[in-house]
Amino acid sequence: MCKTALIVEDEIFVALDLERILIDAGYEVAAIAADSESALKAAPDCGFAFVDVNLRDGPTGPTIARRIAAEHGIKVVFVTANPSQIGDGDGALGYIRKPFSEKAILAAAAMATDVDAPANDDVVPFPGRVDAAE
Repeated sequence: MCKTALIVEDEIFVALDLERILIDAGYEVAAIAADSESALKAAPDCGFAFVDVNLRDGPTGPTIARRIAAEHGIKVVFVTANPSQIGDGDGALGYIRKPFSEKAILAAAAMATDVDAPANDDVVPFPGRVDAAE
């Protein structure tokens, strides 16, 4: 599985923290996107994405997640303070609530790249997602 991530987050310090965690663990980060246009443009080069719900162009995270999952096969994990705004999570593995821990981010990245990793209660899989529950 592709170990290249897309970070869809408009708060630059949160995005940079995610980037640092991933790079330190050996992942690549293709892009940090703060809105729909930049996220969709960067998506083809990625294997998984961390997506916030509320971005620079509004609450577009769920739409971005559905599109990049359907159009590019990207595995999505939401990273948000507002999980109730995700909706049904169509196209996503699950979510991590902000503020997040490094351990939760690494567990979600491992889940998205099919790498064995210890379970982490901070990564909440969406019901019915077989690949998210493993």
